[in-house]
Amino acid sequence: MRGRELAGAGLEAAGRVAAKTGARLMCDLFSPRTELGAGRVAVERLPYLAEQIVQFLAGTEQLILVGTKPPASFFAYPNIPSWCSPEGCRFAVLAAEHEDAAQALEALDAALGGTAPTPTRIALTLPPLPKGQLAPFTLAQAVAHLTPEQTIVVDEGVTTSLLMGPLLTRARPIDHLMATTGGAIGQGLPVAVGAAVACPDRKVVCVEGDGSAAYTMQSLWTMAREHLDVTVVICANRSYAVLKIELARVGATLGAGPRAMSMLDLHDPEMNWARIAQGMGIEASRATTSEEFAAQYESAMQQRGPRLIEAML
Repeated sequence: MRGRELAGAGLEAAGRVAAKTGARLMCDLFSPRTELGAGRVAVERLPYLAEQIVQFLAGTEQLILVGTKPPASFFAYPNIPSWCSPEGCRFAVLAAEHEDAAQALEALDAALGGTAPTPTRIALTLPPLPKGQLAPFTLAQAVAHLTPEQTIVVDEGVTTSLLMGPLLTRARPIDHLMATTGGAIGQGLPVAVGAAVACPDRKVVCVEGDGSAAYTMQSLWTMAREHLDVTVVICANRSYAVLKIELARVGATLGAGPRAMSMLDLHDPEMNWARIAQGMGIEASRATTSEEFAAQYESAMQQRGPRLIEAML
C-alpha cells in the first residue's frame, strides 16, 4: 500500500482484510501520508536499502498491489538486484495508483464476508528519554517520547528519519507526512506550512535536514508572518549524509578527491540555523546534548506558534 488507504476507513478496511485472511500488511517507505501510533492498524514499512527489501520479502509467494507499484530499489547498485521481490512471486493489482484504493479495500472486505477478528493494532511503547551526547537515535527517542497525540509530523530528516520512523510507529497516534517525493529534497518546510494552514487546531512538527532546509528556508518567514503552530527540528549534521551513503554504494567515491567530496559538505561556512530563524522572526534555540534537546522540544510542544530547534548532531 502507499496512498489514501493508509489512513481512516481504508486503513481500517485493510486491517479487517488482514484479520480475515492472514495477509501481511506492508507499505512503501516513502508513503506520502500514514496514520501511525498506538491504536492504529499495524502496517509493516519496507526498508530503504535494496538488499534489506529482498530479505524483508523473502519467501513471499504473492504481492497484492494497492495504490502502488512493485517494490524496487531506490537507485541502481552494482551487484544488487533492483527488482526486490522473490523470483516467482506473483502480482495482483487490487487498485492502481490513480484509483480509489481505500474504496477497493472496503469492497474486498465486504466481499470476504463474515465477522472479522479484531485487526492487529499497535500498542503504545514510548522510548525512554535519552541522556548524554545528542545523536540521530537519541533525537528520535526524544521526539517519539514527547510528541503529543494528533500531531502532524512532516518528515524530511532523511538519514535521521530512518531511525525515527519505527519509534513513531509505537508512540502516540499521529499523522506522518513523508516529504521526499522521488528522492527530491526541500519540500519539508513548505509541506509543514501547508499542514499548519490546513489544520490550524493541530500541532505540526517538521523534522528537517539542514541541507534540505537550505532549499526553502523562506518558509520560516511564512511561519512567522502567519503565526503558524509549527515546531521545526533542524537535524544539523553539516552534511548531505544520504548522498555520501548512496555515492559510496555505487562506488562513485572511490578515488574522489577532497574537492569533489566537499560538494557534499555543509561546512565552510556553516549555516547557523538558530540565527537564521531568529532573523526570520521565529523563536529559536540550539541543542548540543540529549537533555538540552528534550527540554527545548518539550517546551515547544507546550506552547503555540512557530519555533525552531537546531539539533547539533
